[in-house]
Amino acid sequence: MSGRPMPCSPREIGSLFLFEKLSPEQLGRLCSEGRVEKFEPGPVYTEGEPATCFYVMIEGTVVLSRRVGADDIEVTRTSQPGVYSGAMQAYIGDRVRQVYNNSMRVTEPTRFFVLPADTFAGIMREWFPMAVHLLEGLFFGTKNTQAAIGQRERLLALGSLSAGLTHELNNPAAAAVRATATLRERVAKMRHKLAVIAEGPFSRDALAHLIDIQERTAERVAKAPALSPLEAADREDALTDWLEDHGIEQGWQLAPTFVQAGLDVDWLEQVAAAVDENILPGAVGWLNYTVETELLMDEIEDSTTRISHLVDAAKQYSQLDRAPYQVADVHELLDSTLLMLSGKIGARIKVVKEYDRTLPRIPAYPAELNQVWTNLIDNAVSAINGTGGDGTLTVRTARHDDRLLVEFRDSGPGVPPEIRDRIFDPFFTTKPVGQGTGLGLDISWRIVVNKHHGALRVESVPGDTRFQVLLPLTAAESGDTVLITAKPDASPLTPEEPV
Repeated sequence: MSGRPMPCSPREIGSLFLFEKLSPEQLGRLCSEGRVEKFEPGPVYTEGEPATCFYVMIEGTVVLSRRVGADDIEVTRTSQPGVYSGAMQAYIGDRVRQVYNNSMRVTEPTRFFVLPADTFAGIMREWFPMAVHLLEGLFFGTKNTQAAIGQRERLLALGSLSAGLTHELNNPAAAAVRATATLRERVAKMRHKLAVIAEGPFSRDALAHLIDIQERTAERVAKAPALSPLEAADREDALTDWLEDHGIEQGWQLAPTFVQAGLDVDWLEQVAAAVDENILPGAVGWLNYTVETELLMDEIEDSTTRISHLVDAAKQYSQLDRAPYQVADVHELLDSTLLMLSGKIGARIKVVKEYDRTLPRIPAYPAELNQVWTNLIDNAVSAINGTGGDGTLTVRTARHDDRLLVEFRDSGPGVPPEIRDRIFDPFFTTKPVGQGTGLGLDISWRIVVNKHHGALRVESVPGDTRFQVLLPLTAAESGDTVLITAKPDASPLTPEEPV
């Protein structure tokens, strides 16, 4: 959109803070190569269009906005003379895509000093060559540094997760190895006991009864009830007394295994009724091996199931075998991240899940959301550990208007008000040197806001800090990626800062 041409006064242009140190000759050149335009209320330029002009406001009111999904979100509104916007990176040239990174409109008749982008770039290089080199170095240096440290942030997270996953996998794997070794020993003893029984005075009917009892015993083990410690102790005493009364030596060693398998005195009475008294001790010993092997196989099954569950959680977390963009259940993502981080969270932090399971699946980039959950959980754990290590992490989901809310609440010391406005800035960290890159929240903010068209905000008082992620329930109509630079709780615009 073009404005109405107006006379350009070098004196008026020189009163703007951006040009106040220029010589009369330089101001004259600006007026000759640039122009003053007056815009009526309405748009001046639109985000995403080629950046052709550099604008400096002389008088009026300007509003800057950014596109988030299908909405224009107001970023800045000011009437301060001298604020500027538009082709501010023209001096970098084609090394950066030269488009407007925001939309600008005016709410009242407003005058701008306007420089064509090419002219602005040429003047910058001619008048301020050293400044241009410094600005280029700052721009590309910051960009490269951010990319490098962002990669390190991801590698650190991967290393932490790998260590936690290794620890979590080691426990069930070790249990399975131990149970397998014990099972091999029990099976060998069972074979020996079978040979003894085969050589003994057992009739065919007695052996048939014994095998039938063995089958029913195995079925009973699979359905063993959960007993309280007091109930288990009472049943062990009763079984020990019965075994001793029937001449079975070391009954106190057999009783705990039988109780774990869900067997009781009534079951022993059924065994005694099915076999002759002289072969009862051998029959009970044979059935003890049956019970032990069944329990060991249950332990192996539980351990391998746990390993499989951890591997599935790792796949869910990494999304290695899934499309980058898909309809996902945030609860599955949260559960996989919490499981992957369980080693880091530790036993002293209580994790509470307050999930609204009625929430729908949402279109998202699951692997990147898992990175957000990782960063926010890691911060919460660090905050709680800073108070001694005991505390509560609450993960809550809920519907918030037309968006899905994921909230991470910790009982740590809180975020001090004086730094709350800076926590989303790149490289800002309160952790000791070497322990934090300062990019966790910056990366999270970009994933949530830029990539998912959502919002990330924080509410904090001592003992109750809440990071809230708001995600759209439906896919945005516009493109997937939106470049946004304004962050929540940004400091007010001052004449020394660009619009």
